[in-house]
Amino acid sequence: MGIDTALKQTPLFETYGKHGAKVIDFGGWALPVQFSSILDEHEAVRTKAGLFDVSHMGEVLVEGKDAESYINYLVTNDVTKLSINQAQYTAMCYPEGGTVDDLLVYKLDNEKYLLVINAANIEKDFDWMKQQAKGEMTLQNISNEIAQLAIQGPKAEGIVQKLTDINLSEIGAFKFAQHINLDGVTDVLVSRTGYTGEDGFELYLAADQADTLWEKLLEAGSEDGLKPCGLGARDTLRLEARLALYGQELLSDISPLEAGIGFAVKLKKESDFIGKAALIAQKESGLKRKLVGIEVTGRGIPRHGYKVVSEAGEEIGVVTSGTQSPSLKKSVGLVLISAEHAEVGTPLKVEIRNKMIDAVVVKTPFYKRG
Repeated sequence: MGIDTALKQTPLFETYGKHGAKVIDFGGWALPVQFSSILDEHEAVRTKAGLFDVSHMGEVLVEGKDAESYINYLVTNDVTKLSINQAQYTAMCYPEGGTVDDLLVYKLDNEKYLLVINAANIEKDFDWMKQQAKGEMTLQNISNEIAQLAIQGPKAEGIVQKLTDINLSEIGAFKFAQHINLDGVTDVLVSRTGYTGEDGFELYLAADQADTLWEKLLEAGSEDGLKPCGLGARDTLRLEARLALYGQELLSDISPLEAGIGFAVKLKKESDFIGKAALIAQKESGLKRKLVGIEVTGRGIPRHGYKVVSEAGEEIGVVTSGTQSPSLKKSVGLVLISAEHAEVGTPLKVEIRNKMIDAVVVKTPFYKRG
């Protein structure tokens, strides 16, 4: 595959070659950008099912009497609302309101939580968590012990169901089941979550079992059109569904409110949390910048970092993510721009290869299933 051997590898690295993957350097990890083609894989997830290796993601175990109050201080959402076997999307902020990371919190037991963080942020996040530690609790970075596979698409449930006796339809959105046996692969956490805008599951398991489960899933899904998928399709899928990507829509100087994930920020929760005062002030004074969707009506694709300009010619912001949407056959993007230009229907221009190309603010998500 001709890839730099100094890159970090997931437990599935050896398997990529067998399935014809094109491997790239993704934030220091050797990961597949595609197996067949980005378009084919995108289409498979929207119409049938796709299988992703997301074992590069980080996992931190938080345990102890004060685990809940500690996490509630660390994140913007309200973890006191979680029941056992329920997950929640949230963010960690700096005191000034910028984003440390976005993450999932899984309540495994009354004093036991699993935090799932972004791969590029594992060390930074874990250091941040340790700095904020208080009360009776322990923190363990178990990222190297855990593999994560994501199976997404309308046929995902039926495929996973072939491998287990438990009734998967009983696992609701953002719920999960623990210690599940998937055709001899034991102790799997089966979570109805994902990053594609489709139904499906994220499966957490021991790293040394990842290879076995990957092959079992592909075999079980062969008659349903299940395809192994890479980062390329993962990006076009998540963008169509308007799901934020850390490093693009979320950064240390972009708050969760500006990035449009205010639903995961509970300013009214009783306990204090890091960044709460700054976020309240931001909300009360009105957001100066907003993340909105655009459709490019001229020729060209908006890419990360491209300048966004108002009709009057003033620079008003930047493209955070953009692509040619496979589902819509249109050029779309997410842009962080001055709030006064964020109204749906507002005409804008994007600087694409030194040309000013016409665009318009549109409603998001760009794609909704069903």
